[in-house]
Amino acid sequence: MNAILVLILAALALIVGYGWYARRIDRNIIQPDPKKATPAKMYMDGVDFIPANRNVLFGYQFKSIAALGPILGPIIAVQWGWLPALLWILLGTFFIGWVQDYSSIIMGVREEGQTFGALSYRFISPRARGILLAFLYVYLLMIMGAFGIQVGFNLLTNPAVPLGVIIVTLAGLLAGQMTYKWKQDIILTTVVTVVVALIGIWLGTLPAVKNIFGAIYGLQVVEGKTISPTLFLQVTRAGFIGSLLVAIFCYLGAVLPIWRWAQPINYVAFWIVLLGVLGGILGLLIGHPGMGDFPAVTSFMAAAGPLWPMLFVTIACGAISGWHSLVGTSGTARQLEKETDALPVGGGAMFLEMIFATIAFLTATVAFGSFKGYQDAGGPAAPAAVFSKGLSAFLNQWGLDRVFGQGFGTAYGAVFLTLMALTIMHLCVRFMRVASAEALGDRFPALRNVHVGSIVALVLTLFLIWIVPFLQIWGVFGAANQLMASLALLLITLWLMSRAKNYQWTFWPFVFMLVTTVGALLWSAYSALFVKLPKATNWQGIVAQVTIGVLALLLVVLAVILVVDGVGAMRRYRMEVAKAASQ
Repeated sequence: MNAILVLILAALALIVGYGWYARRIDRNIIQPDPKKATPAKMYMDGVDFIPANRNVLFGYQFKSIAALGPILGPIIAVQWGWLPALLWILLGTFFIGWVQDYSSIIMGVREEGQTFGALSYRFISPRARGILLAFLYVYLLMIMGAFGIQVGFNLLTNPAVPLGVIIVTLAGLLAGQMTYKWKQDIILTTVVTVVVALIGIWLGTLPAVKNIFGAIYGLQVVEGKTISPTLFLQVTRAGFIGSLLVAIFCYLGAVLPIWRWAQPINYVAFWIVLLGVLGGILGLLIGHPGMGDFPAVTSFMAAAGPLWPMLFVTIACGAISGWHSLVGTSGTARQLEKETDALPVGGGAMFLEMIFATIAFLTATVAFGSFKGYQDAGGPAAPAAVFSKGLSAFLNQWGLDRVFGQGFGTAYGAVFLTLMALTIMHLCVRFMRVASAEALGDRFPALRNVHVGSIVALVLTLFLIWIVPFLQIWGVFGAANQLMASLALLLITLWLMSRAKNYQWTFWPFVFMLVTTVGALLWSAYSALFVKLPKATNWQGIVAQVTIGVLALLLVVLAVILVVDGVGAMRRYRMEVAKAASQ
C-alpha cells in the first residue's frame, strides 16, 4: 500500500461523506435557519456565550477536538495491522464521527446552549443528570491522565520544546487581545500571531535555550542516554516540572474567560497544527513512500488486547470521540453565530480530523519503511516518539531542517503534539469544575468556586500521571471516550424522537458504540484486576491496577443506568408520537 493511495481514499471519504451524506442530513432532517437567533446572540455575556466568526470558530472547534487521540491512537492501533486501523478511521468518521459532532452542536443551539446535565434531565430522566455528571467527571479525569503522562513526562521534558510552547501561548493571548479588544482584522491577527509562534518554536531549538532547560531539568548523559534524576516513585525532576507546567496551563484555561485564553490559544495552535499537516502531506506527495513489509493484519490478539473491541477504542478521536460532543454542546453551540454554520464547523472539523488521523497513521506505517522500523522508532509503547520522528521525515522531504536548522523538524513535531494535548486539557479542567459544581455544589458550596473546583481536578490528575502506566490508562480513556460518544448519540436520538424527526442515523451508531465500549471496559477491568494485579510486585503497581479496574467498572455501571433510563425514554417518545399520529 502506497501513501498516495491512502491519501486518495481519505480524500474520497471526505468528499462523499461531507459533500453528500452530511449535506443531505443537514438539508432534509435538521433544516437549519440562518435567520434564527442563536444562544450566542440571545445570551451574550462575553465569557461563555459570545458570537464568533465562522472561520475563527472552525479553528477553535478543530483545535478543541483534535488532541492526542487522532495522533497516538492510530500509531498504537497498527499493532493489529494497517488495514483494520485505516478502515476504522475512514468508515468510523463517515458513518459515526461527523454525525455526533454536528448533531451535538445543533442540539445545543436548538436547546439554548444547555449542558449535557440539563439535557439529560429533560430528555432521559431526573436521575440521569446526576449519573451523567458523575460519568463525565471520571471520563474527563481519564483524558487528563492519559494526555498528561505524554505531555508532562515525554514532550515537555524535551529541552527544545518548552520555550516554543510558551511563546505559542503568548501569541494566543495576543490574538485574543487583537481580535476582541483592538478589533483588528482576522487576517492580520492570524499572520502576526502565527509568525510569532513559528519564531518561538525556532528559538526553542537554539543550543543556548536547550542548555538552559537542560540545566533546569538536571539532564545528564549516562552511558549514551540523557536522563534526569528521580525525585519520587518513578517521577524524574524533568517529569515533575513538566507535569506542574501542564497543571499551571490548565488552571489558567479553566478560570479565565474563554475569549481571553482558550479560544485564541486554540486558534493559533490550529494554524501550527494545520501547517504541520500540510507540510507532512507535501512531503508524502514528494516522497510517496510505501509500507514495505508492514502487515495488513498481524493477529486478532495483540499486546493491547483483542482487535474487537480494543482497536475501536484505541483509535478514539479521528474516528469518533465523546469529547467532541462536550465541546459541541458546552462550547461551540454557545459561540455559533448562525445555525447554518453548524455543518461546516462541526462536520467539517471532524472530517479534517479524519485527514489528521490518516497522517498520523502514515507516520507509523510508511515513514520508517517497514514494520521493524516502526518498532525500532518506539512502536505502540512510544507513539509520541514515532509521530515526531515520522512527521520530521515527511517535512524533511522538502528540506525543513535545511531552512531552519538541524533538529527543527523533530522539535516542530514535539511542539505540535504538546499543543494538541494542552489545548484540550485546559477545556477538560473547565468542564470538570463545572460538572463538580453542578453535581456537588449544593452539598459542598466550595466547589462552586472556579478556583477550588479547578484545583481539585488538577490534584486528581497529578495522582494519575504519577501513578498509572500510560498504555493502561490509554485503553480505559479510549473506552470511556467512546462510551461517552454512545451516550451522546443516545441523547441526540432522544432529542430527535421528541421532535418527531428521523433518528435512525444516530440510533444505530449509538448501538454499535455502546456494545463495543462496554466490552472494552469490561476487558480492561478483567485485565487489570485478574491478570496484572496478581503480578504486581510493589504498592505503586497494586494501586495502579486497582484504580484502573475500579474506574472501568464504575463507568460501566453508570452507563448501564443511563441506558436503562434512555430505553424507557425512547418508549415514552414512541408512544407520544403514535398518540399524536392517531389524533
